[in-house]
Amino acid sequence: MFYSVLEDGIRKTDEKSFFQEKKGICVLPLEEWWENPAWKERFLIWHNVDSVHYCKMESYRDFLFGTVCIPAKGKREKESGFAIYILKNYVLLLDQDGRAKEQVAKLSKEVVRKEYSLERFVYDFLQSFLSDDLLFLEKMEQEIAAIEEDILEGRVEHFSFRMLQIKKLIAKFYHYYCQLTEIGEELLENQEGFFDKEEIQFYGRYTDRVSRLAGETQLLREYAMQVQEVYQSEIGIRQNDVMKILTVVTTIFLPLSLVAGWYGMNFAYMPELSFRYSYPAVIGVCLLIVGISLVIFKKKRYL
Repeated sequence: MFYSVLEDGIRKTDEKSFFQEKKGICVLPLEEWWENPAWKERFLIWHNVDSVHYCKMESYRDFLFGTVCIPAKGKREKESGFAIYILKNYVLLLDQDGRAKEQVAKLSKEVVRKEYSLERFVYDFLQSFLSDDLLFLEKMEQEIAAIEEDILEGRVEHFSFRMLQIKKLIAKFYHYYCQLTEIGEELLENQEGFFDKEEIQFYGRYTDRVSRLAGETQLLREYAMQVQEVYQSEIGIRQNDVMKILTVVTTIFLPLSLVAGWYGMNFAYMPELSFRYSYPAVIGVCLLIVGISLVIFKKKRYL
């Protein structure tokens, strides 16, 4: 797909007009770029593109080359990505899964502002992938807060699995935003002078926004760690309650064990053995010991 850059935005055009104007945006499937070497000749690009696995931006003499790998935001979504070549008068997008094509089509339907340029398009295009990220991070924060409430209410089932999934997602997006920050800084440096100095300020805004998103993600990581500490504290409290009950039971039965052991000795001349009421008396003493122990534990608030 080919797009011309007009004063108020970008509009779809045909291949012939695109190359006649010698300025615009081209979106191609990544597979077509690999299979058809003629495209490299038309754009005078000698560079080879590998699979898109992470985000980067590299500066060459004749062009800027970058890849962007966008993590999936949920189980139902898939990871997406694209490669981008930025030349003096062209922006070439190599779409891996169709998402870049969709974003450019959306931008072509918008009236952005007067004196639109390729620099502004690159900014708008990269920015379009971040439009819902703040809401996504807020939803993740709400999910962590819900887990924290479950812990405080004693519902700790599947905590480790739920928290592991969230921590993995947070770590993935943190690295994603850090890589995008490096892309913004590389564009802002403008080493080969591909961008107009008046238009380059947009990449400063982009870098600032990605840095803020990385900061928000870092806060989420810290929040998740705090919730995990709350979980560990709750487990410790439960273990302490169990140990308290075991201690109380042991303390109650310790004197009873002493009585049983005392009268279990096989001495021939123990006066209590011949006494008629020895058995009820021992039962009474044992009940008295249990009663006194319970009263003491009650006053000490162990029960």
